[in-house]
Amino acid sequence: MTRLVDIALTVNGKPVTGKVEPRRTLADFLRDDLDMTGTHVGCEHGVCGACTILVNGASMRSCLMFAVQVDGAELNTVEGLAVDGKLTPLQDAFHRHHALQCGFCTPGLLMTAEAFLKENPSPTADEVRDAISGNICRCTGYIPIVEAILDAAEQLKKTDAA
Repeated sequence: MTRLVDIALTVNGKPVTGKVEPRRTLADFLRDDLDMTGTHVGCEHGVCGACTILVNGASMRSCLMFAVQVDGAELNTVEGLAVDGKLTPLQDAFHRHHALQCGFCTPGLLMTAEAFLKENPSPTADEVRDAISGNICRCTGYIPIVEAILDAAEQLKKTDAA
């Protein structure tokens, strides 16, 4: 018989509890137990970056973590970015720059960029490319993604100054 472990965490600002098998991945817990399907699962080896979320503010690959590891943690997923249907400057920049096509990589890229821009609010294009180098996109060629992140950084500076 499989042993279940109780976990309690905060996801997108809301308290969440669950019972999970010790070997259940965080990605599966988010997608299957919490119905947060914005966290995509691609390679299941931490290489593609599609499953990237924020754990206590740091970008992490949810396919490489067990759900039991986040007991007590604060998680942010792509579902928590827009507030009351209003896109964040980063999401808006992705839209305006056509930085998504099929959309599979987009949640992971957004969460990676979200954490990156908090650490580096005035990045160069090379710094952006380095920051997203762990996220694979097969559709855009990365140029629109880099442009969108740089644009979002400028927009965030304007809103912070206001």
